Amino acid sequence: MGLLKVSVIFLLSLITMTLAEPPGCKIRITDRGLEMLKAETKRFVEGELSNITMPEMRGKEGRFQYTIKDVKITELNLTSDLRFQPDVGLLFEVQNSSITLNFQRRILYWLFYDEGAINASAEGVNIFTVLHLIKDQDGRLKISNITCNAFITKMRARFSGTLGRVYDFIGTLLTTGMRFVLNKQICPALNHAALVLVNQLLETVPVRTEVNSYVGIDYSLLNDPVVTETSLDMDFRGMFYDLKNENDTLVNNAVNPVLREYDRMVYLALSEYFFDSGLYSYFKGGLQKQLLLNSFQMPKDLEMLLRTTYLGKIMMLVSKTKIYICTHPLSLELEVTSPPRSTIKTSGAMVAVNCNVKVLVLPPGKPAVQLSSLTMEGNFNAEVSMKGKRLTIHLELKKCGASKCLVLCFHVDYIKRGVQIPLPDGMDFIEEVVEYHNGYIIVGANLHFRTGLREIIERKLSGETDNSV
Repeated sequence: MGLLKVSVIFLLSLITMTLAEPPGCKIRITDRGLEMLKAETKRFVEGELSNITMPEMRGKEGRFQYTIKDVKITELNLTSDLRFQPDVGLLFEVQNSSITLNFQRRILYWLFYDEGAINASAEGVNIFTVLHLIKDQDGRLKISNITCNAFITKMRARFSGTLGRVYDFIGTLLTTGMRFVLNKQICPALNHAALVLVNQLLETVPVRTEVNSYVGIDYSLLNDPVVTETSLDMDFRGMFYDLKNENDTLVNNAVNPVLREYDRMVYLALSEYFFDSGLYSYFKGGLQKQLLLNSFQMPKDLEMLLRTTYLGKIMMLVSKTKIYICTHPLSLELEVTSPPRSTIKTSGAMVAVNCNVKVLVLPPGKPAVQLSSLTMEGNFNAEVSMKGKRLTIHLELKKCGASKCLVLCFHVDYIKRGVQIPLPDGMDFIEEVVEYHNGYIIVGANLHFRTGLREIIERKLSGETDNSV
């Protein structure tokens, strides 16, 4: 019975794995990429902690009555680390650091009254923060929870004013209260920073968005990110769709890209499905499936080739119709008959386009006369490149001849404009290297911040967009 139960569980797991939707796009952030984020994360956390506000404190000890107010953090000296937390997300840790504060005091002792500034330092500051990363209901990467523990080992106070030395002995009383209050403020500040501000930054990553007036793209996560000690891997749907009929999409039967590298800060893997869904959506959207070229629009060498190729037929038509058409304009009608398809191999990438071609002669004031009708395939070499966070494709014909016109009828301009990859605002790829594999490509790159995390978030809150995309 037990063996049967295990077999059923194994079979169900196998079926689930088989039916799982393969990603069209994968992104891996390595520990090298995380290393680059450490300094930016430290600056962001220091900014959040420096904005901590503390309530006015009042107390009485024997003959002493005191009030502490206007508490300000003037300096932070943090020794921090950022690393992956396997199966969870990210770990941000601060060890043996210090925070310098300044606040105002008012103290009454018998008939003596004194006020002035107090400089205090919190020493042995330790913060342990874990960010739990998930896929939310919209398919977006999100921090779902934060585990935070903060502890301050000790606090010292230095008094100034006429009775500064007299009050040194109550320093322990004041600093104990301040340490308690400050300790309670650290984690709420980091909670807000992660669950509100950083999540707002993650909202700048495109999930389901328009590329242009014809197609959109779906970058929703297929599952929760996979976190190991050395990387964070994310599987995205990576599917284009026709804006006029968003449910008419291509089924993903492509291979699942395999990422094995860790040398670069980030890796982007794109399967044939990523490109095929774009070609399919442009085709279904009706973008330039048909094109009419006359003699004035086509290259002169192509016109000469057509006249030479069909000279015999032209002469037969002259004899039959008694119309001298040898010098009349020619016309070329092209129609893409099926969605183009991509093929990616270790030797490179190719796009195949099937097209019906009609060659006509246009006598003035007379109906067009068809010289030829044929079906042909144009094969393009496809070169993929990255600039910033925009993926572009350059197409170059493998075969020449009459099919050269296909480059005009196909939507090359839209492909050249590229599409944004799923990265937050303010972050770009640099030093990119493209590798071709059987069924997919991998772009290895390093990361660059064009501006700080805080500036990016403030721009997001103000409604500004990333104009670099």
